[in-house]
Amino acid sequence: NIFRTIGYKKKYVKVPHGHIWVEGDHRGHSFDSNAFGPVSLGLLHARATHILWPPQRWQKLQPMLPPERKPLQREQE
Repeated sequence: NIFRTIGYKKKYVKVPHGHIWVEGDHRGHSFDSNAFGPVSLGLLHARATHILWPPQRWQKLQPMLPPERKPLQREQE
């Protein structure tokens, strides 16, 4: 898939099969794919499922991708 990036050295990036693009919640101050590129799924250890702090934000996280971050092009699998 090809995605538009935020802060990466290229405006668009192709994420290879078997890899993911990870981004922190504090753009510009997160050590994430914008700093080092796509990440192999083999390195994934966990997935965020809930927000616990601060208490007024407690919630279960739902998979969601803002429209402006949807893949620009999908490869045939």
